[in-house]
Amino acid sequence: MDNDYIISTDKSRLDLTVIHQFLSQESYWAKNMPLELVQKAIDNSLCFGIYNNDRQVGFARVITDYTTFAYLSDVFVAKEQRGQGLSKRLVQYIIDYPDLQGLRRWTLVTADAHTLYEQFGFVFPDDPKLYMQRKLIDSY
Repeated sequence: MDNDYIISTDKSRLDLTVIHQFLSQESYWAKNMPLELVQKAIDNSLCFGIYNNDRQVGFARVITDYTTFAYLSDVFVAKEQRGQGLSKRLVQYIIDYPDLQGLRRWTLVTADAHTLYEQFGFVFPDDPKLYMQRKLIDSY
């Protein structure tokens, strides 16, 4: 990543307006998600921001116990910043993050970024029948 971009886990740097706008208006997975829920999700996750000259241009969060499990979620790069490999660099940074080493399992859900995540060792479950979900809300 060139010197104009940095990745940080410092939550005080996160731009809630940018994150909420993307998730609630541009993402397919969190359409119309209320600001309060975005804030609560951030408060209870390990968050990663990508910044270009102090302006937030990307985000991801990991829900984890820091010991056995991590769920990668809400990964995005702003449209005007795409095509520069930022999503790859962000995912690599997260996978290499010291506090997330030695986990037993990583998971994620994606409708359209399988080839991105396959580069980092994510695969379809060996036995999808083992996985279950309890879905209470169709969207937001």
